[in-house]
Amino acid sequence: MPPTGSLILADAPFSAEQESWLAGFIAGVAAAGRRETAAADTPSATVDVLFGTQTGNAEFLAGELVAGARARGLGGAATALDDVTPERLAAMSHLIVVVSTYGEGEMPDNAGLFWEALQAESAPRLEGLRYAVLGLGDRGYDDFCQAAKLLDTRLEQLGATRLHDRVDCDVEFEEPAAAWTASVLDRLADETGATATAGATTTTAASTAPPAGRTRSPWNRRSPYRSRLAVNRLLSSPDSAKEIRHYEFDLGDSGITYTAGDALAVVPVNDDALVVDFLKQFGASGDEDVEGGRLAEVLSTGREIRIPSKELVADLVERAPSSELASVVAHGDRSDLDSWLWDRDVLDLIRDAGSAAPGLDELLPFLRPLQARQYSISSSPLAHPDRIHLTVASVRYANAHRRYEGVASTYLADRIGEGASDGTAGVYLQPNASFGVPADDDAPMIMIGPGTGIAPFRGFLHERAARGAAGRNWLFFGDQHRRTDFVYEDELTQLGEQGVLTRLDLAFSRDQAEKVYVQTRMREQSRELYGWLEDGAHVYVCGDASRMAKDVEAALLGVIAEQRGHGEDDASQYLADLRRAKRYVRDVY
Repeated sequence: MPPTGSLILADAPFSAEQESWLAGFIAGVAAAGRRETAAADTPSATVDVLFGTQTGNAEFLAGELVAGARARGLGGAATALDDVTPERLAAMSHLIVVVSTYGEGEMPDNAGLFWEALQAESAPRLEGLRYAVLGLGDRGYDDFCQAAKLLDTRLEQLGATRLHDRVDCDVEFEEPAAAWTASVLDRLADETGATATAGATTTTAASTAPPAGRTRSPWNRRSPYRSRLAVNRLLSSPDSAKEIRHYEFDLGDSGITYTAGDALAVVPVNDDALVVDFLKQFGASGDEDVEGGRLAEVLSTGREIRIPSKELVADLVERAPSSELASVVAHGDRSDLDSWLWDRDVLDLIRDAGSAAPGLDELLPFLRPLQARQYSISSSPLAHPDRIHLTVASVRYANAHRRYEGVASTYLADRIGEGASDGTAGVYLQPNASFGVPADDDAPMIMIGPGTGIAPFRGFLHERAARGAAGRNWLFFGDQHRRTDFVYEDELTQLGEQGVLTRLDLAFSRDQAEKVYVQTRMREQSRELYGWLEDGAHVYVCGDASRMAKDVEAALLGVIAEQRGHGEDDASQYLADLRRAKRYVRDVY
C-alpha cells in the first residue's frame, strides 16, 4: 500500500517504501500520458494516395493530399502506382489516385505496370475499397485525361465504390485540383469521424507542404521569375538542317534550387509579326478591349494563336462542311488530321474557311491560354549553382505561302533582349523527382539521348564529375550528320579524357547510305549492354516519345531477349523489374 496522508517534499530522503511507491506513481502517470498522446496522434482511418506522373505535377498533388489528410486527422502516404502490387491494393480501405495522361492517352511511365496488373484476369476483387480519382491532362489532345478515365472505370469494374466523382483537370489544374482535394478529404473525414489536429487548415490543399525533399518555390506558372538570359549560343553548325542552341538563365536572387534531371518552364510571348497578321486578318487595331485586357496584349501573351485547338477545328468543320479540313476530319483518321495540321496554324485555318470563318469575338473563346514550355535542364547545380542551362532546337519551316516559327523556341532564340524586351524571360522550375542520377555513385549509367535528348545527360555527367562518382557512364547519342550536328562534342571529348564518360556510341543517321540510329548501336553492343544491366546499371532515355522512345524500348527488349535466351515474355518481365527498381526511367515528350 502507498503511504497515507499528505505527501511532503522536503530535503529529508524518502524511505525505501516511499521511493518505490513514488517511482511507480510517476511511471504510471507517464504511461497514461503516452497512451493519451498516442490515442490523439493515431488516425481513425488511413487513406492511400497513389500517383502516376510524367513531369512531377501528379506527385506534387499527391504530397499535398497526404498533408491535407493528416491535417484532418487521417493517416496517409503517397506512393507511385507502379510500386503497388494487386495484393497491397486489395488490402486498402480508402484510396485516392492522382494520375496524368501521357502522349496519346497513355499511362505515365510510373503507372504502366500497375495498369497491366489491374487489367489482368487475376486482378483481385475490390468490394471493400472506397476510392476517388483525379486526372491531369490537356484538352488540346483527343484523349484528354484518358489514364484517369481508364483507372476510374476499372476500379469500379472490380467492385470498388466511388467515394467522389472524378474530376479531369486541364493544364491550369491548381484551382480545380484544390477544390476537389478539399471536398474528397472533408468527405473522408466525415465518414471516418476523423478530427482535425489543432491549428490545422482543412479547407484547401493549396496551403499544404510540398513533397519531402522539396522546398516550395514562390515562382510558378502564375508568378514566374524574371530571369536574365545570360548566354544564347548556337551549338549546331550554321549549315546544319537544324538550329540547336545552348541557353543559360541567371538565377540571381530567385532562390531557385534545382536538381540534375529537373525541367525549366519558360513562359513565351507570341511573335509580334504574327500578332500583327492576326489583327490585319480581322481589321482590328489591337486597342480593342476584350476579356483579359487590350486585344493586342491578349494575343501577344494570353492566347495560343499558332496551334489550333480541337474546339476550333470542330467549329470550323461545322461552319464550312465542304472545306478541305472538313474532308480530312470526315475520314476519321487522327494521324491524317495531325499530319494535315502539322504545317498549318490558326491563321491558315481562318483564311481557308473564307466567308464562313468566325469573327474575332467568336474566335477568341476557341484560342487556348498560352502555356509555358518545359525543357529538360542540361546542367548540374553542383557545377553551375547560379545558372540553369537549356539545349533547345529552334522550330522554323516554310511553305509556298508563309514562314512559320515555334512559339517558345524562337522566343528564346530571337526575341529575348530585343526591342522592348529587358533581356529576361518568365521561368519557373518543374521538378522531376523520378529522373535523376543514381543515389549510388558506384552504379553504372546508360544514357540514350539523340538530338536535344542529350540535354539532361550533359547535366548528369557534370553532376557525376562534381561528385567524384566512380560509376561507369555510357552515352548513346546521334543526329543527322556528325560534321554539323555533333553538339557538345568538345565537352564530351573532355569528359571522356577525364574518365567521367566511360563510353560514347554515336549514330549519325545520314552519314552513310543506310540510316543508323541509336537503337542500331544498342543492338550492335548487345552483349556489353546486357552486361552493364547485370552489373546494376540504370537506363535513361530522353527525347521524342512518338517514335524514338518506342524504338529504343523495342531494341532494349530485343537485347535482353537475345542475351537471356528465354523469349519475349521473359524479356518483358526483366524490363518490368528494372522499372520497379527505378532503373529504367524516361523523360520523353
